[in-house]
Amino acid sequence: MSETPTPTPSTHRRKRSLSRRGMIAAGGAVAAGAAVTPMVFASTDSGETDNSAAGSGDSGTTPEKFPATRTEAASGTGEATTAFAASYVGVRWSGAKQGAAIRLADGDWQPLKSGCAIVEDGGTALVAAQNATAYEVKASSDIDGVHSLAIDTTDGPDRTFHVPSEPTRVRGVRYLSRPAWGADESKRFKADGSVNSPEKYYPLQIITVHHTATPNDDPDPAATVRAIYEMHAITNDWGDIGYHFLIDEAGNVYEGRYSGDDGIPAFNPDGDLVTGFHSVGYNSGALGIALLGTLGQQPPTDAAKASLIRLIKVISRFKGLDPQARVTYTNPVNGTKKDTNTVGGHRDYFATECPGQVMYDLLAEVRAAAARR
Repeated sequence: MSETPTPTPSTHRRKRSLSRRGMIAAGGAVAAGAAVTPMVFASTDSGETDNSAAGSGDSGTTPEKFPATRTEAASGTGEATTAFAASYVGVRWSGAKQGAAIRLADGDWQPLKSGCAIVEDGGTALVAAQNATAYEVKASSDIDGVHSLAIDTTDGPDRTFHVPSEPTRVRGVRYLSRPAWGADESKRFKADGSVNSPEKYYPLQIITVHHTATPNDDPDPAATVRAIYEMHAITNDWGDIGYHFLIDEAGNVYEGRYSGDDGIPAFNPDGDLVTGFHSVGYNSGALGIALLGTLGQQPPTDAAKASLIRLIKVISRFKGLDPQARVTYTNPVNGTKKDTNTVGGHRDYFATECPGQVMYDLLAEVRAAAARR
């Protein structure tokens, strides 16, 4: 049995052929499995200390404008042109894991390697397009089913989102809610109006750290989050962004996968975790946090690392987890078991470079820091 819902392919995206998104009032003693309500989990930031019991309240929303994401999809290999300057090109293919490549305009060929968004058959990659209006994809003979998507998340027509008027926070950790980074909720639905990937919830067991394998020194991280959302929800057909939280280089935390309309990021009111799409075979009961950037040869910024540690500490205390423990993860859907760290890296569960060698080497430090009182 598959551990995650199988989304039905979306049909509402335009396609062309080639020639072509105070937490715990009682300190850290909440037991695993305890119920959580918006009043004690997610609150507006009104200056209380970490141990305050401030509730979420109802501070209302403020209309803010974000550029609508524009896309043009293509199938097969060969050349493609777009009617807009692309921020990213997403590519997905079937067959061999390697052997596909992309060339932007008249640039050099870049081999395509699956970064963090792993699929079971073939591969997927999100490539910074540097405002290109043309690209070309090629693939070896053991690859087929190539699909690509040009994505513009910066210059599309403005759309209005109703953003919380006050900054939202998870017990002292501010985060940008989905409307605050411009998540177009229509992308979660199929053409007939049904949810593409219905939410499923299980008790939290482990936390998995990722990197997004996107460019470092990102000038517009919210736009990159929107591109990842588009890639995950549409190109990968996951119906939503795969991660529960994302963190940019300035330390800003973004709410990831939709978990309900109750104002609680990642969890439902019973305290169970919504299942994401971030670690094949080990998604149910596993919370995924992704650092924006590529961390194979350079570390995360101090701000990003501090936010990662703080977020892990808050969630661990809320659910009664020990960040430094070794545990036996049991997949609640299919019974698969694995002895692992409470806080691990994506590569602990799948053959991938994620979260990058440098970040992976820092996880012991992250665990120790998150365990400190």
